Amino acid sequence: MKTRRLALGRLAAWAFLVLAVIGTLFPFYWMLRTALTPAHDLYSDSAGLWPHHPTLINFKRVIGLTSYAENRAAGGSGAQLNFLLYLRNSIVYCTLIASAQTLFCAMAGYAFARLNFRGRDLLFSAFVLALMVPSIFTLMPNFALMKSLGWLNTFQGMAAPSMLMTPFAVFFLRQFFLSIPREVEEAATIDGASRWIQFWRVIVPMSRGPLFTISLITAVESWKDYLWPLLVGPRESTRLLTVALGIFLNQSPNASKDWTGLMAGSVLTVVPALLLLIFFGRRLVESMNFTGAR
Repeated sequence: MKTRRLALGRLAAWAFLVLAVIGTLFPFYWMLRTALTPAHDLYSDSAGLWPHHPTLINFKRVIGLTSYAENRAAGGSGAQLNFLLYLRNSIVYCTLIASAQTLFCAMAGYAFARLNFRGRDLLFSAFVLALMVPSIFTLMPNFALMKSLGWLNTFQGMAAPSMLMTPFAVFFLRQFFLSIPREVEEAATIDGASRWIQFWRVIVPMSRGPLFTISLITAVESWKDYLWPLLVGPRESTRLLTVALGIFLNQSPNASKDWTGLMAGSVLTVVPALLLLIFFGRRLVESMNFTGAR
């Protein structure tokens, strides 16, 4: 009887996992299906799991590989994306935030884990409590600051509020630093290494996994940013892919929106982040298998 209960429980768990995976992946599948559907067939061919006449014309017209006449003939609005420019902008934006935030969070996490100073634990508790503060609360103060600095429509203005550190990343790295034996640093101290040398030549090489994890998570989260880049960098020279997609949809002069073009642009936007996770996802999972303890 006990074996039968275990089998039923395992079967129920697998069924739940399968349903969860299907529920997670189905929106991405439907986005791809819509992107491959001709605009004229969007409503008449919406019942099947795959379009009857799949085409790549939506991708071509979104990135500007078709003329205006061909775009309109394919059912598009005539709007196009300067895809390579927006892709470059998104890569620059994500690289600035991921690299700077990983560096500063590593230093802050190490300070909370190893340095003894008055009010350290109280300061760390207050820092962690910042996780409960919605980002929308800091939106307007940050905008006013960037405007007073003259950094609107610049990459430094777009990236500055997120470059220093985030509570989650500091907490995450602090927990890993606590798991590193102190004997490693004591040995480095005997060899005459200062605290700064210990951090760069001992701790950082041992923490490549968690540091890589934080940088990857930060890059993917930054790739999805929309509201802040829309407020601070709306000009084409600094416009991100996510912002460009919203503008693309609103450029349609037709009564109905260009949903097939929007889905094609969304697929192109997802691909870089998806490739990043595919190539480095295994290392991310492996690096998260740690425990932090004093």
